[in-house]
Formats: sequence, C-alpha cells, structure tokens
Amino acid sequence: MQEVHGRTNKIPIFDARTGKVEELEKVYKTNAEWKKILTPEQYRIMRQSGTEPPVGGACSVPKENGIYECAGCSTDLFAVEKKFESGTGWPSFWEPVSKLNIRTKVDHSLGMTRTEVLCARCDAHLGHVFNDGPRPTGLRYCINSVALKFVKSTKVFIQTSKGDKPTLQESTQKTTSEKPALEKATFAAGCFWGVEEAFRTLPGVVSTRVGYTGGVTKNPTYEDVCSNTTGHAEAVEVTFDPAKISYEKLLDVFWKIHDPTTVNRQGPDVGSQYRSVIFFHNKAQQTAAIASKDKLNKSLKYRGKIVTQILPASTFYPAEEYHQQYLKKQGRSSCEVK
Repeated sequence: MQEVHGRTNKIPIFDARTGKVEELEKVYKTNAEWKKILTPEQYRIMRQSGTEPPVGGACSVPKENGIYECAGCSTDLFAVEKKFESGTGWPSFWEPVSKLNIRTKVDHSLGMTRTEVLCARCDAHLGHVFNDGPRPTGLRYCINSVALKFVKSTKVFIQTSKGDKPTLQESTQKTTSEKPALEKATFAAGCFWGVEEAFRTLPGVVSTRVGYTGGVTKNPTYEDVCSNTTGHAEAVEVTFDPAKISYEKLLDVFWKIHDPTTVNRQGPDVGSQYRSVIFFHNKAQQTAAIASKDKLNKSLKYRGKIVTQILPASTFYPAEEYHQQYLKKQGRSSCEVK
C-alpha cells in the first residue's frame, strides 16, 4: 500500500473478471515514483493531463475478448464489447465496465468546457467524455491509448446503472477470426463540416471522420492546411457496410453535395484544400469512380467540365477534435457546400 503525506484510504472498485466489488486502497505515488513506472509519454498524459496525437487506423476493435486496464494501476476500465470506431483517431467507448472505476470532473482548459475522465483509483488522466456517442448511452469516452493496457479475458462482467441500482451483465463479445465486412471511402468536396454531415447520416454508414489527405506535409494542423502550402485537401473518410449501402450510392451523394466543375473552390471557400477529389482505396472503387465521372460528364448536367480528381488514397491525417462532427455539435443539420 502506498502512503504519501499520510494519505491512506479504501474505495470500492469493480472487478470485471469476477463481477464483484472490492474495497481497494487508493494508489498514491510521488511524481518521482510515477516517472519510474510510466514512459515519458504516459507521464505527460496521465499525470500532466496531456493529449496524444490521434492514432490513425490503430483503434479497431480487437478480435479477442478482454479488458482495457489503467496503465498506471491496472484498474479495470473498459470492455472490448463497449468499444467502437468513432472515426476520431482515439480509442472510444460508450460506457466503462463500472462507474465506480472512473471519476469525472469539469475541465476548462483550452478555452472550452469539457468533462475530464480519470481513473478512480490512481487519479490518472484518461481523456474526456462527450455526448455524441452511439446508443444506448449516447456517450463517447474518448481515451488516450497510452493510458490503457489491453488484457485478454474469456469472461468479462460489466456493471451498468439503471436508476440507483447497478446491474451485472456478462459480456457477450465472442472471439472470432473473421474480419468485419466494412470498407472505407474517402472524398474531398469543399469544407469538410457539411460533407461529413451528408455522409454521416446515411443508412449503412458506420462512422465518419474529417481530416487532411493528398498532400506532402506530415501531421498537418488546420492552420497548416489553410496556408495552402501543404497540398492536402479537406476530406472525409467514410467507413461503411457494403451490404447496406453501395460505393456507387456514396458516389451519387458525393456528386450531389458540391459543384465538381470549380477548380480549387466551393462557393466562398477558395484554395487547393477545397478541391474536388475521389480518393479510391482499391481497384473496384477506382473503376466505379471513373465510370461515374464519365457518365456525369456525358449527361451534360453541368455547363463546365468536371474537374474532380480521382487519386489513390494516401495517409489520412485526422483533423482536430473540434472539427469532428462539427455540425452535429452545433445542433445544425447542414451547411452550404455548393
């Protein structure tokens, strides 16, 4: 048991392997002790409330059943079953294994008001929770990956709260070697706020995220891209279920939501970052995109020639958190993108 400045006390912690609540000692360590246990990046994030860069493509749901523990004290935090691909670049969950194992507090840093999530046992900064998650909770626990440690477990219990009574639920996640039959599509059609909202709400679209791609600058910021020197376009990466919505349907939506005849411009937005591009992820998408563009050109729907580029998908850099699902956060359903 750690004791710092005479502090010792026990708190209830839920064990996700047994489904039982145990009284465990709070973990208190000096900064010097934490620095010996954690990597420099873990210390910066977990003990100094830092934030890691978005982890592009590294946040998929594991095939194995298991638990995400706190990297500092091994407290059970989240179950694989409650993890989802939010498209933000950070691991996302719609609820913890138990609200006993985390605590939240208001965070006024960065000039905004957010809800910070911390480990209840060692007070490590984990991330933030937002009200834009999936059902049934509507929450998105956006967690730094270095604050988590994944441990396989064949049996996982989750303590959900209904009213004042906690309910014990055994995880139904199954171990499988089958990959989910999902595909990605990437489009640039002007300001990515409205473009994302147009795709996000389509039946069959699993997730979306806005970002920058097609250029040469690594890990660009919004300010970098706005300088018109990075070569990147504002783009939307769409994860979809081809059994529910076809790539051709996504192409139809792409053509409808912007003017593909204007070079480096959409309405009042001017610059190469606003150019029209279809970034294909495989040969089938390339073939479909070319055929769709040719068909639209021949239809003579537009007076001008379609200038949309059709390019292979390259590294996609997720945009800053405040850009993700921006219109939904603002309570708006659309913005002018034509």
